[in-house]
Amino acid sequence: MKQPVVYILASKPYGTLYIGVTSNLAGRIEAHRAASVDGFTREYGVHTLVYFEVHEDMYEAIQREKRLKKWERAWKIRLIEEINPEWKIFLIRLSNFRNGVPAFPGTTMRSLLLVFQTGAPAFAGATSRFG
Repeated sequence: MKQPVVYILASKPYGTLYIGVTSNLAGRIEAHRAASVDGFTREYGVHTLVYFEVHEDMYEAIQREKRLKKWERAWKIRLIEEINPEWKIFLIRLSNFRNGVPAFPGTTMRSLLLVFQTGAPAFAGATSRFG
């Protein structure tokens, strides 16, 4: 089962922000990082995952994405810093996911947020580094 996710990418801490929605977070982040799709993120070098939130269904995720895009920049930064105060960069390896969902038993998208809170990988194969 694919998991709807709203995510925020940054060009650098406090840099250009991009808000998106996907049902395959690992694949989408990989596409942004590889700059394989023309558009805003490629043009402005916005490819670093700094925030994401899991939703029950895609409709809910799309509505949240639309609301976040209307927020003032300061509000978006506050949202990022509530969960990722040091703007740690979260690297997701595509091989650790199947159909957009973590491939390791017992690992959930929610547990991946531990990377932001502790700086330690939430599961084998995940890495974190500081921006």
